Amino acid sequence: MILTASYSDIGGRPCNEDTVGIRTIGSDRACVLVADGLGGHGGGDRASQAAARTILEGWTGSSTPASLTELVQAAHRTVLSMQTAACKMKSTVAVLLLEQGRMDWAHVGDSRLYHFQNGSIVYQTQDHSASQIAVALGQISPEQIRFHEDRSRIFRALGAEGGLTVDTGEKWLPPGRHAFLLCSDGFWEYVVEREMEQTLQASRSPQAWLDAMRALLISRVPPDNDNNTAAAVWLDI
Repeated sequence: MILTASYSDIGGRPCNEDTVGIRTIGSDRACVLVADGLGGHGGGDRASQAAARTILEGWTGSSTPASLTELVQAAHRTVLSMQTAACKMKSTVAVLLLEQGRMDWAHVGDSRLYHFQNGSIVYQTQDHSASQIAVALGQISPEQIRFHEDRSRIFRALGAEGGLTVDTGEKWLPPGRHAFLLCSDGFWEYVVEREMEQTLQASRSPQAWLDAMRALLISRVPPDNDNNTAAAVWLDI
C-alpha cells in the first residue's frame, strides 16, 4: 500500500506560487507532483496549478518514460497557451509515478525528487540551474547550491520559449522500504540531505516525516522566506 502526505505553505510571500498534487488509483498506483511558479514572470500560481492539473488529469494509471514525457510536454503547452505579452508565466515541476513496484519520474527546473531506500538516499534529481552547473564544473560543492548567488537562474521551465527538454527515468524497485520526497526549492533550501535521512529514520509515517522536516525549516527561515511545499510517499516492496 502506498502512503502519502503533503503540504504547501505561503511562507513570507504575498502569494503561494507552489502547487502539490497527489492522485491514486487503487492501493498500488500513484501520481505525485510538486510545481513551483517562477515569481519573476508573473502568474506563477496559475502556471503551477495548470501544470499540475494537466498532468494529474492526463495520467491514466500506467506509464512509460515516453508517456510521462508527453504528460509534461502537455503541461508545457498548457502554460504556453496561458501566456500573454504582459505575463510570461512559467513553472518548474517534479513528477513521480508509482505502478506495481515500479517508479517513473520526470522533472524540469529546480523542484526536486529524492528516493530513499531503507532510510538512505539512493537518488536525487539534478537541478536545471546555473548553480547546478557550477557544481558540475567543480566551482562549488553540492551543499553550496542552497545559497549560491546564481541559484535562482533556472535554465528549463514549463512555459519557456524554444522547446522543452524533460529529464526522465524509470526503475523497478527492489525489496525494501522505499520513501520519496518531492519538494520545491523553498523547502530543500533549508533542509539538508542528512537531515532528510535522519528524520525519515526516526518517523513512523509520511506525515510525521514531513512534520519533523518542517520543524527544522520553520526554525531557520527569515520572515520573507519563499513558498515551501513538499510531498512524502512511502512504499514497502
